[in-house]
Formats: sequence, structure tokens, C-alpha cells
Amino acid sequence: MEEVRVVREMRGVARLVLARAAKHNAMSAEMMAQIVRAAQELAADEAVRVVVLEAEGPTFCAGGDLAWMREQFGMAPDARRRESARIAEALGALHDLPQPLIGRVQGNAFGGGIGLISVCDAAIGVETAKLALTEVKLGLIPANIGPYVIARMGASSAARIFMNGKVFDAAEAVSLGLLSRAVPAEDLDAAVEAEVAPYLSCAPGALRDAKRLLRRLSGGVRRDDVEMAVDALAARWETAEAQEGIAAFFDKRPAPWAEG
Repeated sequence: MEEVRVVREMRGVARLVLARAAKHNAMSAEMMAQIVRAAQELAADEAVRVVVLEAEGPTFCAGGDLAWMREQFGMAPDARRRESARIAEALGALHDLPQPLIGRVQGNAFGGGIGLISVCDAAIGVETAKLALTEVKLGLIPANIGPYVIARMGASSAARIFMNGKVFDAAEAVSLGLLSRAVPAEDLDAAVEAEVAPYLSCAPGALRDAKRLLRRLSGGVRRDDVEMAVDALAARWETAEAQEGIAAFFDKRPAPWAEG
């Protein structure tokens, strides 16, 4: 099944579309593999000058797919680490795109959805969007997406939402630096187009070189930091706290530390 679609426009814009609307675009193993393949193909296509990351349905991305998470719950530690690293690989492939990546956030984003927004060079969201890093409520940590979230927001802004699992709105996402703008739903396409259009008057080769230079001067996201974050999540999965939190989530009962 096609869980990610790529739509190319003659003018040099490609749209990478999350296509699991029925599952709120939750990231399955297959979706993440398709993201990697699509990003690699787009990176190699010199006719593509700008990439827009968007999603079908009312939700941008609900995070990790529940069935995928449940499979990890029963895996041996080494297998679980390899499987959970898929999201870091998908984000890395998008982060490494040589073209500008513009996010079109038409709905809510949680967990891995925040990671997807974080790898965009700019992201426009609807004013009604709700967002959260909810991993800590399960006894886990937002580790595999962490290097990209912190690179996008900076540590001080990320600290406002990284450790508390709170739901925040699009206006706060703008103040955090996660979203570039928040607009009414009816203005979303025009706002995304306003972000895309200036790139189409730039020399394609210079555009790629400018993005490469920006990554280099900003320090980018280092591979060893990504590996360290993957290891940190793998270690957290092994704690009694995480096992209890995830079990409570699947059993649809409160975790022992949850108030109310």
C-alpha cells in the first residue's frame, strides 16, 4: 500500500504527501521506509527545486503507529533498538534533502509529527492545530526526534515542551520557532505558496549550496548525537517505568504516576 506519495509539478516543486489519513498519518514501519526512499529519490532529482511536506486528512501526523509500537513492546532489546531507529532514519533523510523543505501543517501533530515539522526549513500551520511531545507520559523520552527538535527550536525553547508532555497550540508553536506562521485554514495554501515562490526565482545550484552552507555554519545535526539519542531511548524502553507506562497505555488505563 502506498503510504507516502510524491507529486511533481512542472515548475520544479515536489509534494511529499503522507497518505495514511485513516490512521491519522501515524508513522508505520512501511511509511518510514517509504519516506526514506522518497527523500533519496527527490535529493537526486535536480529538476526538483523545492519540496513541500504535507499530509492527507484532518491530522498532520499522530506520531508512531500503535501497531508498530505494540510490536516493539515484545521485541528483544537489540531488535527494538533497530526498529525504533526507523524514525531517526526517516527524519535524517528529510533533514538531508539538498532542496528547501517546506511543511504544510493542516492539522494536529504529536510525537514523531513534531519531528517531521522540525526537519522542515520552514513550516506553515493552521491556527487550530494542537501539538505535543507526549512520550514522557508513557515513561519514554522524545529521543529519536530530539536532535532535530532541539536544532529547530534551540534548547531553551525546546525545554518548554520537551519534558512535560503538554499540548500546545499553533501560536505557541510559532513562539517556539517550530512553526514559521500560523494562519486560518482557508489561507493555508496561499501561505505555503508564498513561502515556496521566492525559491523559484533562485539559481537551483546556488540554492542547494546555500542550504549546505547553512547546515555547516549552524552545526547541523551530528550523526553521533542521533546515535546517542537512539541509545538513550533504547535504554529507557528497558526500565520498569516505561514497561508499566506503555502497558497502561495499551490497556487504556492511567499510568501510576498520572494525576486525575
